[in-house]
Amino acid sequence: MHSRRITSFVDLFLAAPMKSLLLSVGPIALAVGQLANSYVNGLSPTIAIGFTVVMVAFAIVATGHHAAEYRLRQLEREFRASK
Repeated sequence: MHSRRITSFVDLFLAAPMKSLLLSVGPIALAVGQLANSYVNGLSPTIAIGFTVVMVAFAIVATGHHAAEYRLRQLEREFRASK
């Protein structure tokens, strides 16, 4: 099952690379940038860690939604081909 998830994640990136990048890597990069920004500027770590948790959760949910949308398109394509 684990290798199936990795394969489908790679397929997702191959099918829609920009959307996949924006939904999964973008929020995590933003969170890391915010953590670095808070360290450099002396901002409270609680705020930065809270922001990071929210952005990682967003990346997980958005990537899952994008994967479900991709699987649905594949199923519809297979259904039309079988008619």
